[in-house]
Amino acid sequence: MTSMADHHGAAHDDESQAHLAELLDLDAEVLCAYWTDALSWVRRAATGTARVRILDLGAGSGTGTIPLAQRFGDAEVIAVDTSEEMLRRIRVKALDLGLAGRVRTVRADLDVVWPAFEPIDLTWASMSLHHLTDPDEVLGQLFTTMRSGGLVAVAEFSEHLRFLPHDLGFGRPGLEERCLAALSEEHAHSLPELGSDWSGRLQAAGFTLVAERVFAIELDPRHAGDSAARYAQRWLGRLRSGAADQLADEDLETLGALLDGDGPQSLTQRRDLQIRGCRTVTLARRP
Repeated sequence: MTSMADHHGAAHDDESQAHLAELLDLDAEVLCAYWTDALSWVRRAATGTARVRILDLGAGSGTGTIPLAQRFGDAEVIAVDTSEEMLRRIRVKALDLGLAGRVRTVRADLDVVWPAFEPIDLTWASMSLHHLTDPDEVLGQLFTTMRSGGLVAVAEFSEHLRFLPHDLGFGRPGLEERCLAALSEEHAHSLPELGSDWSGRLQAAGFTLVAERVFAIELDPRHAGDSAARYAQRWLGRLRSGAADQLADEDLETLGALLDGDGPQSLTQRRDLQIRGCRTVTLARRP
Protein backbone atom coordinates (compact mmCIF):
# COMPACT_ATOMS: atom_id res chain seq x y z
CA MET A 1 0.00 0.00 0.00
CA THR A 2 1.85 3.23 -0.74
CA SER A 3 4.22 5.93 -1.63
CA MET A 4 6.96 7.01 -4.01
CA ALA A 5 6.85 4.39 -6.69
CA ASP A 6 5.43 1.63 -4.49
CA HIS A 7 6.30 3.06 -1.13
CA HIS A 8 4.80 1.14 1.71
CA GLY A 9 3.08 -1.67 0.06
CA ALA A 10 3.70 -4.94 -1.68
CA ALA A 11 5.91 -7.73 -0.42
CA HIS A 12 9.63 -7.27 -0.97
CA ASP A 13 12.69 -9.31 -0.07
CA ASP A 14 14.90 -8.16 2.80
CA GLU A 15 17.34 -6.22 0.62
CA SER A 16 14.57 -4.43 -1.25
CA GLN A 17 12.83 -3.57 2.01
CA ALA A 18 16.07 -2.11 3.37
CA HIS A 19 16.51 -0.01 0.22
CA LEU A 20 12.92 1.18 0.39
CA ALA A 21 13.24 2.10 4.08
CA GLU A 22 16.42 4.04 3.27
CA LEU A 23 14.60 5.91 0.50
CA LEU A 24 11.75 6.84 2.82
CA ASP A 25 14.10 7.97 5.57
CA LEU A 26 16.14 10.01 3.09
CA ASP A 27 12.93 11.60 1.83
CA ALA A 28 12.21 12.81 5.36
CA GLU A 29 15.80 13.98 5.86
CA VAL A 30 16.43 15.71 2.53
CA LEU A 31 12.93 17.15 2.16
CA CYS A 32 12.71 18.06 5.84
CA ALA A 33 11.38 21.54 5.00
CA TYR A 34 8.38 20.00 3.22
CA TRP A 35 7.70 17.53 6.02
CA THR A 36 7.99 20.23 8.67
CA ASP A 37 5.71 22.64 6.80
CA ALA A 38 3.10 20.01 5.91
CA LEU A 39 2.85 18.39 9.33
CA SER A 40 2.90 21.76 11.11
CA TRP A 41 0.05 22.90 8.86
CA VAL A 42 -1.91 19.80 9.82
CA ARG A 43 -1.08 20.39 13.48
CA ARG A 44 -2.45 23.93 13.32
CA ALA A 45 -5.58 22.76 11.50
CA ALA A 46 -6.20 20.25 14.29
CA THR A 47 -6.16 22.95 16.99
CA GLY A 48 -9.32 22.88 19.05
CA THR A 49 -10.28 19.32 18.10
CA ALA A 50 -9.86 16.10 20.05
CA ARG A 51 -6.42 14.53 19.63
CA VAL A 52 -6.72 11.26 21.50
CA ARG A 53 -5.99 8.83 18.67
CA ILE A 54 -4.12 9.37 15.38
CA LEU A 55 -3.95 6.97 12.43
CA ASP A 56 -1.07 6.84 9.91
CA LEU A 57 -2.26 4.88 6.87
CA GLY A 58 0.59 3.39 4.87
CA ALA A 59 3.13 4.39 7.48
CA GLY A 60 6.23 2.99 5.76
CA SER A 61 9.31 3.60 7.89
CA GLY A 62 7.48 6.06 10.14
CA THR A 63 8.32 9.37 8.49
CA GLY A 64 4.85 10.56 9.44
CA THR A 65 4.22 8.42 12.52
CA ILE A 66 7.13 9.69 14.60
CA PRO A 67 6.70 13.44 13.88
CA LEU A 68 2.97 13.12 14.58
CA ALA A 69 3.70 11.54 17.95
CA GLN A 70 6.13 14.37 18.68
CA ARG A 71 3.68 17.10 17.64
CA PHE A 72 0.69 15.62 19.44
CA GLY A 73 2.12 14.80 22.84
CA ASP A 74 -1.20 13.67 24.29
CA ALA A 75 -2.17 11.24 21.52
CA GLU A 76 -1.77 7.58 20.70
CA VAL A 77 -0.45 7.13 17.15
CA ILE A 78 -1.32 3.95 15.24
CA ALA A 79 0.90 3.08 12.27
CA VAL A 80 -0.72 0.80 9.67
CA ASP A 81 1.24 -0.90 6.91
CA THR A 82 1.40 -4.20 5.04
CA SER A 83 5.10 -4.71 5.82
CA GLU A 84 6.11 -6.16 9.17
CA GLU A 85 9.70 -5.04 8.54
CA MET A 86 8.59 -1.42 8.15
CA LEU A 87 6.50 -1.65 11.30
CA ARG A 88 9.47 -3.13 13.17
CA ARG A 89 11.54 -0.12 12.17
CA ILE A 90 8.84 2.19 13.50
CA ARG A 91 8.81 0.39 16.84
CA VAL A 92 12.60 0.70 17.10
CA LYS A 93 12.48 4.43 16.33
CA ALA A 94 9.68 4.97 18.83
CA LEU A 95 11.60 3.10 21.52
CA ASP A 96 14.79 5.07 20.86
CA LEU A 97 12.91 8.37 21.12
CA GLY A 98 10.94 7.49 24.22
CA LEU A 99 7.65 7.26 22.31
CA ALA A 100 7.01 3.51 22.57
CA GLY A 101 4.18 4.03 25.05
CA ARG A 102 2.20 6.08 22.54
CA VAL A 103 3.09 4.48 19.19
CA ARG A 104 1.33 1.27 18.17
CA THR A 105 1.71 -0.69 14.93
CA VAL A 106 -0.92 -2.69 13.04
CA ARG A 107 -0.08 -4.92 10.10
CA ALA A 108 -2.93 -4.92 7.60
CA ASP A 109 -3.67 -5.01 3.89
CA LEU A 110 -6.52 -2.52 3.59
CA ASP A 111 -7.53 -4.00 0.24
CA VAL A 112 -8.43 -7.16 2.17
CA VAL A 113 -9.74 -6.07 5.55
CA TRP A 114 -10.29 -2.89 7.55
CA PRO A 115 -8.94 -3.40 11.09
CA ALA A 116 -11.07 -2.66 14.15
CA PHE A 117 -10.04 0.70 15.61
CA GLU A 118 -11.32 2.79 18.46
CA PRO A 119 -12.64 6.17 17.24
CA ILE A 120 -9.95 8.11 15.35
CA ASP A 121 -9.45 11.88 15.75
CA LEU A 122 -6.83 12.51 13.04
CA THR A 123 -5.73 10.48 10.02
CA TRP A 124 -2.57 11.04 7.98
CA ALA A 125 -2.22 9.23 4.64
CA SER A 126 0.97 10.17 2.82
CA MET A 127 1.29 8.92 -0.76
CA SER A 128 -0.46 5.70 0.15
CA LEU A 129 -4.05 5.86 -1.08
CA HIS A 130 -3.10 5.57 -4.75
CA HIS A 131 -1.73 2.09 -4.04
CA LEU A 132 -5.13 0.78 -2.99
CA THR A 133 -7.27 -1.23 -5.36
CA ASP A 134 -10.44 0.46 -4.07
CA PRO A 135 -9.59 3.70 -2.23
CA ASP A 136 -13.26 4.71 -2.14
CA GLU A 137 -14.09 1.63 -0.05
CA VAL A 138 -11.23 2.44 2.33
CA LEU A 139 -12.29 6.09 2.63
CA GLY A 140 -15.80 4.91 3.43
CA GLN A 141 -14.45 2.66 6.18
CA LEU A 142 -12.33 5.51 7.46
CA PHE A 143 -15.37 7.80 7.59
CA THR A 144 -17.24 5.38 9.84
CA THR A 145 -14.17 4.98 12.07
CA MET A 146 -13.40 8.66 12.59
CA ARG A 147 -14.96 10.67 15.37
CA SER A 148 -17.30 13.53 14.44
CA GLY A 149 -15.12 16.59 13.92
CA GLY A 150 -12.09 14.43 13.16
CA LEU A 151 -9.59 15.59 10.56
CA VAL A 152 -8.09 13.61 7.67
CA ALA A 153 -4.99 14.76 5.77
CA VAL A 154 -4.12 13.15 2.42
CA ALA A 155 -0.69 13.92 0.97
CA GLU A 156 -0.12 12.92 -2.65
CA PHE A 157 2.11 13.71 -5.62
CA SER A 158 1.26 16.82 -7.59
CA GLU A 159 4.18 15.95 -9.84
CA HIS A 160 7.08 13.55 -9.57
CA LEU A 161 10.38 14.78 -8.23
CA ARG A 162 13.08 15.76 -10.69
CA PHE A 163 16.81 15.81 -10.05
CA LEU A 164 18.70 16.13 -13.33
CA PRO A 165 19.58 18.96 -15.70
CA HIS A 166 18.24 18.63 -19.24
CA ASP A 167 21.76 18.10 -20.60
CA LEU A 168 23.99 15.90 -18.43
CA GLY A 169 27.05 16.44 -20.58
CA PHE A 170 26.94 12.83 -21.74
CA GLY A 171 24.23 10.65 -23.16
CA ARG A 172 21.24 12.10 -25.00
CA PRO A 173 19.72 15.27 -23.48
CA GLY A 174 16.29 14.95 -21.86
CA LEU A 175 16.95 11.67 -20.04
CA GLU A 176 14.80 12.43 -17.01
CA GLU A 177 11.86 13.60 -19.11
CA ARG A 178 11.92 10.31 -21.04
CA CYS A 179 12.22 8.28 -17.83
CA LEU A 180 9.26 10.04 -16.25
CA ALA A 181 7.18 9.66 -19.39
CA ALA A 182 7.91 5.93 -19.41
CA LEU A 183 7.13 5.67 -15.70
CA SER A 184 3.83 7.51 -16.18
CA GLU A 185 2.87 5.08 -18.91
CA GLU A 186 3.69 2.13 -16.65
CA HIS A 187 1.77 3.70 -13.76
CA ALA A 188 -1.31 4.12 -15.95
CA HIS A 189 -1.59 0.32 -15.81
CA SER A 190 -0.11 -0.55 -12.41
CA LEU A 191 -1.31 2.44 -10.36
CA PRO A 192 -4.51 3.69 -12.00
CA GLU A 193 -5.50 5.69 -8.89
CA LEU A 194 -2.35 7.83 -9.02
CA GLY A 195 -3.30 11.44 -9.73
CA SER A 196 -6.88 11.03 -8.52
CA ASP A 197 -9.02 13.95 -7.37
CA TRP A 198 -8.62 13.21 -3.66
CA SER A 199 -10.66 16.20 -2.53
CA GLY A 200 -13.57 14.92 -4.60
CA ARG A 201 -13.16 11.37 -3.35
CA LEU A 202 -13.03 12.52 0.27
CA GLN A 203 -16.22 14.49 -0.22
CA ALA A 204 -17.89 11.53 -1.93
CA ALA A 205 -17.05 9.47 1.17
CA GLY A 206 -18.89 11.99 3.33
CA PHE A 207 -16.06 14.25 4.51
CA THR A 208 -16.27 18.05 4.31
CA LEU A 209 -13.36 19.71 2.51
CA VAL A 210 -11.38 22.06 4.77
CA ALA A 211 -8.44 23.15 2.62
CA GLU A 212 -5.99 22.01 -0.02
CA ARG A 213 -2.42 23.23 -0.25
CA VAL A 214 0.31 22.64 -2.80
CA PHE A 215 3.81 22.43 -1.32
CA ALA A 216 6.49 23.32 -3.86
CA ILE A 217 9.77 21.47 -3.41
CA GLU A 218 12.94 23.13 -4.66
CA LEU A 219 16.25 22.18 -3.10
CA ASP A 220 19.81 22.72 -4.20
CA PRO A 221 21.63 19.56 -3.00
CA ARG A 222 24.94 21.45 -2.91
CA HIS A 223 23.68 22.76 0.40
CA ALA A 224 22.15 19.48 1.58
CA GLY A 225 25.22 17.25 1.98
CA ASP A 226 25.82 13.69 0.81
CA SER A 227 22.33 12.56 1.80
CA ALA A 228 20.83 14.39 -1.19
CA ALA A 229 23.00 12.46 -3.64
CA ARG A 230 22.11 9.17 -1.93
CA TYR A 231 18.45 10.15 -2.11
CA ALA A 232 18.76 10.86 -5.84
CA GLN A 233 20.49 7.49 -6.32
CA ARG A 234 17.74 5.60 -4.52
CA TRP A 235 14.96 7.48 -6.32
CA LEU A 236 16.44 7.16 -9.80
CA GLY A 237 17.34 3.53 -9.12
CA ARG A 238 13.68 2.75 -8.46
CA LEU A 239 12.67 4.84 -11.47
CA ARG A 240 15.03 2.76 -13.63
CA SER A 241 13.51 -0.46 -12.29
CA GLY A 242 9.98 0.75 -13.00
CA ALA A 243 10.66 2.03 -16.51
CA ALA A 244 13.50 -0.22 -17.75
CA ASP A 245 11.39 -2.12 -20.29
CA GLN A 246 10.42 1.12 -22.05
CA LEU A 247 13.81 2.85 -22.16
CA ALA A 248 16.34 2.72 -24.97
CA ASP A 249 19.66 0.99 -24.32
CA GLU A 250 21.45 4.35 -24.52
CA ASP A 251 19.29 5.76 -21.72
CA LEU A 252 19.81 2.66 -19.59
CA GLU A 253 23.55 3.04 -20.04
CA THR A 254 23.38 6.68 -19.00
CA LEU A 255 21.35 5.80 -15.92
CA GLY A 256 23.84 3.08 -15.11
CA ALA A 257 26.68 5.60 -15.16
CA LEU A 258 24.71 7.98 -12.92
CA LEU A 259 24.01 5.20 -10.44
CA ASP A 260 27.54 3.78 -10.49
CA GLY A 261 28.41 4.38 -6.84
CA ASP A 262 31.27 6.87 -6.79
CA GLY A 263 32.10 6.44 -10.48
CA PRO A 264 33.34 9.43 -12.52
CA GLN A 265 29.88 10.22 -13.94
CA SER A 266 27.85 9.22 -10.91
CA LEU A 267 25.35 11.38 -9.07
CA THR A 268 27.74 11.66 -6.13
CA GLN A 269 30.22 13.52 -8.34
CA ARG A 270 27.75 16.03 -9.79
CA ARG A 271 27.23 19.57 -8.52
CA ASP A 272 24.26 20.47 -10.73
CA LEU A 273 21.48 18.42 -9.17
CA GLN A 274 18.36 20.29 -8.09
CA ILE A 275 15.49 18.51 -6.38
CA ARG A 276 12.21 19.99 -7.52
CA GLY A 277 8.57 18.95 -7.57
CA CYS A 278 5.26 19.37 -5.75
CA ARG A 279 3.15 17.54 -3.22
CA THR A 280 -0.44 18.37 -2.37
CA VAL A 281 -2.01 17.95 1.07
CA THR A 282 -5.80 17.86 1.23
CA LEU A 283 -7.55 18.42 4.57
CA ALA A 284 -11.11 17.24 5.20
CA ARG A 285 -13.26 16.85 8.28
CA ARG A 286 -15.89 14.34 9.31
CA PRO A 287 -19.08 16.27 10.05
